[in-house]
Amino acid sequence: MTTTRKQRPNRVIKTTIMTLDLFAAFLMGLAGAGHCLMMCGGLAGAIHHQQSKVANLSALLFYNAGRLSSYMIAGALVGLLSQAAISGFSPALLTLRFLAAFFLIALGCYLGGWWLGLSKLEHLGRPLWQRLAPYAGKLRQSNSLMSRYVAGMVWGWLPCGLVYSALSWSALSASPVNGALYMLAFGLGTLPAMLAFGWFSGALQSILKGQGFRQAMGVLMIVYGLWVAIIALRQALAFN
Repeated sequence: MTTTRKQRPNRVIKTTIMTLDLFAAFLMGLAGAGHCLMMCGGLAGAIHHQQSKVANLSALLFYNAGRLSSYMIAGALVGLLSQAAISGFSPALLTLRFLAAFFLIALGCYLGGWWLGLSKLEHLGRPLWQRLAPYAGKLRQSNSLMSRYVAGMVWGWLPCGLVYSALSWSALSASPVNGALYMLAFGLGTLPAMLAFGWFSGALQSILKGQGFRQAMGVLMIVYGLWVAIIALRQALAFN
């Protein structure tokens, strides 16, 4: 009975932490709206202008479903690697939480244009993207929904500092399932921006791309990152 009572608070704590992490991943996607429009908006716009409104919506949804599928695959792989490396080692998990906090702060600086360190990570993924890009271009020329889905999957591997920041939370999960869930939450956060490009007015697009919006979201990410760092610091002190 005593053991069961002790386990319940631990489960509540774990559930609360996972909920906060999922929210952080979703918030990262939402905050990066302007960045998403600049990185992936061209393809979304090309899909939107090729067909009727109903076909456009279907094409956009299948494209984004493919993109989110790639994010989830990447999250699962990172979570699996993290699980194999850590194996429940608490100090290592704390280190990953500090790393996730750093990426949140770095992302905030990146979105606000105050520090572009994450752009260096994007350069690392360019060789792979240079091989995948021609396939994405060919798939985009087809009007079939499956081609849109596969094109979205290919586009999901576009080198992006925003995605790399989100993957730090998948590493923190130390689980392929949770890693995929974090990236799904991140991908859902990016959906409003991607659908806005295809369906909403140019005025809204201008707001999402505007420096004021990007800097406001950057400040939000920095504040959230500092909060995560404080939580990690408290956990580290309690562990010692």
